[in-house]
Amino acid sequence: MLSSGLHDTVGDQTIGGFLERLAGRVPAPGGGAVAALHAAQAAALLGMVARYSDGPRYAAHAETINRILGEADGLRDEAVGLAEADTVAFAAVADAFRLPKDTEEDKAARSAAIATALVDAAEPPALVIAAAVRLVALAEELCPLGNPSVITDVAAAAEAARAAAVTARVNVEVNLGGITDPGAQARLAEVAAGVDALAARAERVSAVVRERIAR
Repeated sequence: MLSSGLHDTVGDQTIGGFLERLAGRVPAPGGGAVAALHAAQAAALLGMVARYSDGPRYAAHAETINRILGEADGLRDEAVGLAEADTVAFAAVADAFRLPKDTEEDKAARSAAIATALVDAAEPPALVIAAAVRLVALAEELCPLGNPSVITDVAAAAEAARAAAVTARVNVEVNLGGITDPGAQARLAEVAAGVDALAARAERVSAVVRERIAR
């Protein structure tokens, strides 16, 4: 069995081990890692549907299916990496808050370190949102082409990508107030602002799938 110790990377743990840590009274993993793993699951589902959509019946779309497969597999690895990056970034924020504040110089250095750490902490969830955008686009593309026997998994992928984005959004927004760099703050706020539109697109994919299976 794989280890589930505190310092294991997310990708090296069993599901049970990760959930045990997630439920524990420890600062990380938390919602940011969960958002990234939602995205990883979305990517895995799209990869599975693409792998079932091969053979002569799908020859006309083979190039597209193969491209979707490659992108989905890449996004799965990327998302697992972002789960780990989120955990590391959160730890850096905690370290910054523990810096001394005995003198004015200490206070200034601590404030600067916190502001920098908060930007870094907002980056992994912002990248999760960007990955979710790509995943929903792949779901939209695969939906009319994929094997009908696993079409519900395209909807599941779209919903997992939506969950990734809306979960990641709050993990971006919680850091915005402490970010002192106006450029970084504006950029991250813009990423978060795009999530509602993404969620609507994901819901449309699910609606299309549900209409198809209801026929």
